[in-house]
Amino acid sequence: MLRVVLNGKEYEVEEGKKLGDFFKEVGIEGALGAKLGGKIIDLQTPIRESGELVPIYKEDPESLEIMRHSLSHIMAQALKEIYGKEVVHLGVGPTTEEGFYYDVEVEGTRIREEDLPKIEQKMKEIIERNYPILRRELDRESAIRLFEQLKEHYKLDIIRRIDPHDVISVYEQGDFIDLCRGPHVPSTGMVGAFKLTHIAGAYWQGDPSKPMLQRIYGIAYWDTKELEERLKFYEEVKKRDHRKLGAELEMFLIDEDIGGGLVLWLPKGGIYRKVLEDFWKEEHLKRGYQLVYTPHVGKAKLWQTSGHLEYYRQNMYPPMEMEQEEYFVKPMNCPFHVAIYKSKVRSYKELPLKLAELGTVYRYELSGVLHGLMRVRGFTQDDAHIICTPEQVEDVILETLDFAVQMLKTFGFEDFKVYISTRPPLYIGSEEQWEKAENALKKAVETLNLSYEIDEGGGAFYGPKIDVKIKDAIGRFWQCSTIQFDFNLPERFDMEYVGPDNKRHRPYMIHRAIFGSIERFTGVLLEHYAGLLPFWLAPVQARVIPVSEKHIPYATELKNFLTERHFRVEVDDRKERLSAKIRTAELQKVPYILVVGDREVESKTVSVRSKKEGDLGTKTWEELVEFFTELVQKKVC
Repeated sequence: MLRVVLNGKEYEVEEGKKLGDFFKEVGIEGALGAKLGGKIIDLQTPIRESGELVPIYKEDPESLEIMRHSLSHIMAQALKEIYGKEVVHLGVGPTTEEGFYYDVEVEGTRIREEDLPKIEQKMKEIIERNYPILRRELDRESAIRLFEQLKEHYKLDIIRRIDPHDVISVYEQGDFIDLCRGPHVPSTGMVGAFKLTHIAGAYWQGDPSKPMLQRIYGIAYWDTKELEERLKFYEEVKKRDHRKLGAELEMFLIDEDIGGGLVLWLPKGGIYRKVLEDFWKEEHLKRGYQLVYTPHVGKAKLWQTSGHLEYYRQNMYPPMEMEQEEYFVKPMNCPFHVAIYKSKVRSYKELPLKLAELGTVYRYELSGVLHGLMRVRGFTQDDAHIICTPEQVEDVILETLDFAVQMLKTFGFEDFKVYISTRPPLYIGSEEQWEKAENALKKAVETLNLSYEIDEGGGAFYGPKIDVKIKDAIGRFWQCSTIQFDFNLPERFDMEYVGPDNKRHRPYMIHRAIFGSIERFTGVLLEHYAGLLPFWLAPVQARVIPVSEKHIPYATELKNFLTERHFRVEVDDRKERLSAKIRTAELQKVPYILVVGDREVESKTVSVRSKKEGDLGTKTWEELVEFFTELVQKKVC
């Protein structure tokens, strides 16, 4: 007999009794399942362990997982009915944070976005039929026979990888059957509101050497109103998609003939990057950082010493051989900065030493996970490594975190989530080092009055870290700044400094990035501002629009006047109507439109229109320069 606790009362339960039967016996009604031992189980699942049972009702967040999992099965059944049982082969169909997906192979058919309404309609028919969803448990041989008969080779692959001691279960609804652990609602008619959203490709088991399946995504909520609100949010996300904006604004492109995940920055993107990088360099120099530049490749020996070949090789590009030496393109800048540190004997008087670089690195990412600027194979880290004495650690961490927060605020971000990741079960370095480092991280966050969460045991084996996430204009959080202790590289590279006692000591090393990478941060900025970058960052800050051809000379003179004062200005001298030119400038997210006609030529003024604020009236050229200068100096967002 098993012992379970339910609502504070202890019960004896026969092992293998279904949860639903037990709930009936004790008078629990309306539950869709329960939590037991950290797992969610449905009403048909046998109870096989003692512990506390927490019923899950429709109003509980966990109920969404049960309902969404059932919708993934309903979608799989719909696909079988539409395209044919013999040609639809099922992969996996888990839940997601907001819904569900299913990976499928459909022989001879590529499912497209326009097919989703047809699939949705079939799903609604299956929901209307209100099939009971039944759980059955099978031994290994029976499960293999069943899925061989069903010609479900991906399911057979899963079964053969299941531990022989694990329970194998299937769920049935009507004539549809699927290998699944659950949980599920009791019948197809008990699901909530849903919408299929998009289709993507996914390699089976994430392995590019295996078949590419079609992944169909959906979202689901119990309440139709909540679903509709979420769909509106998705529409806003689509409008803000940085890939779409990057193309419209002519900032960057990714050419598959060059390679997936490798970014080409177009002239406007190049100007934007210059402004961003100049600002970054100036701010670092103000704070005592020293700028360095390092190669894109290094000998295998370097990466062997750093540990990358042992622990990170799967993320590195294959080696190049030259003069009987292997070279790797760099996945990180750290070993090069260590080499710079070790280029001469260092005294404690030189510490903390802050080395900073906008260093381009290359990491091998599977093609299925590449996503615009957010996930790429070649990117520029805004990297810095701070080497300090143990006594300097607290001050260094506080200064570094404050620097990161102030930089992010400059770009208009005010809402942060901070996470401190602490010592994992396997680690290097002493407990004393870890305690000192973790306390320095906590003290810095608390001194700056930032709320934080502890990710217990979530640190890397070589040190604890702070991660800062920023909240964008539509409420999404993005991982951005990282401050990472490293007890590993100082040991591996035998880094030292001469202390006041004239003896050699091991320094502390801190990795730090504020943006994370130029590419990803740019993607976040574009989506945060929906393409309308702050004036000081915008590739084109203003566009002069002459009312007619006769006003072009005056428009050009104004443009030259502003350009000489270091503003980025264009003239639209096309033979188009004024309204068409204004519309083009607005679509291209130009912050300010400067209209010039007879009145402006006569008074040597300009009519100023803000993309964000509308008509700002007439200004003289000098007033306009003063206005623009203030926007740049104050970094107005």
